[in-house]
Amino acid sequence: MKSPPFALLTLMALGLMACENTTHTTDAGDPDLVTRIETSPPGAAPGTCWGKEVAPAVIETVTEQILLHPADIDADGKVARPALYRTETRQDIVKERQVSWFETPCADDLTPDFVASVQRALAARALYRGPISGEMDTRTRAAIRRYQAPEGPVSGILSLKAARNLGLVSVKPGT
Repeated sequence: MKSPPFALLTLMALGLMACENTTHTTDAGDPDLVTRIETSPPGAAPGTCWGKEVAPAVIETVTEQILLHPADIDADGKVARPALYRTETRQDIVKERQVSWFETPCADDLTPDFVASVQRALAARALYRGPISGEMDTRTRAAIRRYQAPEGPVSGILSLKAARNLGLVSVKPGT
């Protein structure tokens, strides 16, 4: 049997590499533009940690035909000169950008034991289906997002409110 030409072997190798799972996900960023930040909103208590959810503005492109000169129609009803229009395109803000702050457990509190407790609490509610690893991975963030979505924030970052509702953080007296 004759071996295939070098170019064909190269194409076959590239084809096999394309079949490889090359999806890389990181937990550094949240696709919903939600971030854990070091600063806090105005008036926040010292020593508290916060996340910020940013909903981008909704912008609509509007195109209009502006009549510059109407059509000239002669006595027979024929168009002597067609109407003249100018096209104008503009962008209108349909919904303004919105920034929402939410309190979160601080980074020092997100120990592997705490994260494993989050995973177990979400698994008990059929929201998390991964291993109890103690790592704040993509599956865990997706489960947190599903848990928080009905009341907000729609984020993979655990809010302090959600942690309290899951029974993982004590409720301060008077709250």
